[in-house]
Amino acid sequence: MNTLSRMTFFNHETAIIDDGCEIGKGTKIWHFSHIMPNCKIGENCNIGQNVVISPDVVLGKNVKVQNNVSVYSGVVCEDDVFLGPSVVFTNIINPRSAISRRDNYLKTIVKKGASIGANATIVCGNDIGEFAFVGAGAVVTKSVLPYALVVGNPSKQIGWISEYGDRLVFDKNNMAICMESKEKYEISGNTVEKISD
Repeated sequence: MNTLSRMTFFNHETAIIDDGCEIGKGTKIWHFSHIMPNCKIGENCNIGQNVVISPDVVLGKNVKVQNNVSVYSGVVCEDDVFLGPSVVFTNIINPRSAISRRDNYLKTIVKKGASIGANATIVCGNDIGEFAFVGAGAVVTKSVLPYALVVGNPSKQIGWISEYGDRLVFDKNNMAICMESKEKYEISGNTVEKISD
């Protein structure tokens, strides 16, 4: 059954959607974007202009993909992920034009609520933790912890960030409060946990 026949989403007339895709209700796909075979895109996603979503990619609900993003096979984005303009994922560690390595794609998971800034590159096989924030232009060469704020090339962690998107400052008792939302967080070693809303 062609899951596109119900058309409960919007796609611009210049967008190309290949066979076998599942696209959720309320999703919008804009100018010159290409959704390749067998992708699964959740409800209420926004796919910007000139985006390529390669075969078998999975996007959860409410994922925002800004203009000129390339999401290659092997990538899974969970719910509420933000991908800034011109973000690029890779799926092979050692690409060569003359050698086919399609059976060697490495998986990359971008966990719930994570944000990746404009022009960042995510090297395959490195997961991005829940609510983590990757700064603009960063090159991620190792997995990113939940709630971590990473920047640079190669990226390094410079702090922690709340689910609301504010930088967390921990006191001597390893506690932090998000100034805007009043959420409370606790740090223990390399782990941050939200302890209240």
